[in-house]
Amino acid sequence: MVSLSVDGLVSGLDTTSLVSQLVAAEALPQTRLKAQMSAAQKAADAYRAVNTKVDAVRAAAEALTADGLAAARTAKSTAASVTASATSTAVPGSRISFTVGSLASTASYLSTATWATTGTDVRKPIGPDATTPGPSPWPLTITRPDGTPTPIDPPDQDATLAETIAYINDREDLGVRATAVNTGNGYRLQLTSTTPGAKGYFDVQSAAGDLFTVVSPAKDATLDVGGVAVTSPTNTFADLMTGVAITVTEESDTSVVVEVGEDLKTVATKVKTLVDAVNAALTSIATNTDSGTSSTAVLKGDFALRQLASRLLTKVSDAVPGAVPSASTPGTYTAGSPAALGVQLTRDGKVTFDEATFLKSMQSDPEAVHRLLGGAPASDGAPAVEGLAQRLATTAKDATKSTTGTLTLLAQGREALVKDYQSRIADWDLRLAARKEALTRQFSAMETALSSLKNQSSWLAGQLGSLSG
Repeated sequence: MVSLSVDGLVSGLDTTSLVSQLVAAEALPQTRLKAQMSAAQKAADAYRAVNTKVDAVRAAAEALTADGLAAARTAKSTAASVTASATSTAVPGSRISFTVGSLASTASYLSTATWATTGTDVRKPIGPDATTPGPSPWPLTITRPDGTPTPIDPPDQDATLAETIAYINDREDLGVRATAVNTGNGYRLQLTSTTPGAKGYFDVQSAAGDLFTVVSPAKDATLDVGGVAVTSPTNTFADLMTGVAITVTEESDTSVVVEVGEDLKTVATKVKTLVDAVNAALTSIATNTDSGTSSTAVLKGDFALRQLASRLLTKVSDAVPGAVPSASTPGTYTAGSPAALGVQLTRDGKVTFDEATFLKSMQSDPEAVHRLLGGAPASDGAPAVEGLAQRLATTAKDATKSTTGTLTLLAQGREALVKDYQSRIADWDLRLAARKEALTRQFSAMETALSSLKNQSSWLAGQLGSLSG
């Protein structure tokens, strides 16, 4: 870039200012492009902001579809010694009564032989005195319920207790785990079945006689359910009822009752979250599309957003076909209003939620609430239902999908414009820089020419003065 070393020294003009003004005049199209780019970026940001709010509606609605509602199942036990949990497949209202006959235990044996340390020769347990070792339990024989004996010897002649334990644990065919138990007066060898409950039974015999005692027998946990014995290899009965697991910690002749219910408060909280999300989305749309005379909304009067707000309100207000069991005609279903859920529209286009109404409906007619809110597939003559939550989830998904969502596409369209404006503005930067350089050269050449003329004028004046003298 050429710069003036003497700014208007001969002409008296502020050439730097003149160049700047001329370039600024030619930059007016670029200035308009920058304003348009800023507007496009603000529009993209506004669409993204609305998208975030609408996606929150999707998330809140999906938490209240059939699977989301089912996740709110609870299982309660009448005994502190029995804990129960329910999954989404549990049936509300189902219950079971039982007594706990026995607790489960895993077969385990402890050696009577003791070793001074885990590094002691496994064939030399502690004897009656410091110089005489006790009887060696080796070889051992493990016997399973099928009667097949399996001998066990230490891995080598000088193997330590620790090495022998590692050797036993590496043998998967034995079906036992070995460990050293520190008694405070030496270490003993414990063998425990890798299979819990009665199926893990094994017997261990020593060549030196009865050198192992039973720590715990191989035994299943048992429940008496109406005279029927129910067993489990552990103290947990994974599916005692559909979707219900229980864990017992004490034997008891007293009847225990486990009943499946629904965490109504949790469901009510989820409904309120959905209502709040819908209101937040509606507010965001209204703020960004406000077309009042004094409005500075970026998306003033945007048709697509107003249409989305209308769809959300319609999904909340419209009746849900086939949701409510008919009281007059058993086996048939009629349309139900979201008002039964405590969800209603206000005059100013907001959504309200009355928790008391919702809880009352849940207690009096849970099936209708589930169908109204979470929908249901067709079954046993009942029609398929798209509940309130499903309707809102579908509407929100259609708007926010990462590739085809209406809000996503609107935002991407504005962002594409921003990139185009950026490219055109960059082209103008190059064009204006070249224009500034050309103007600078022209004014510099003018100053040079004026300086030359001035010098010539002074020379001529001097020559004329010498002639007259």
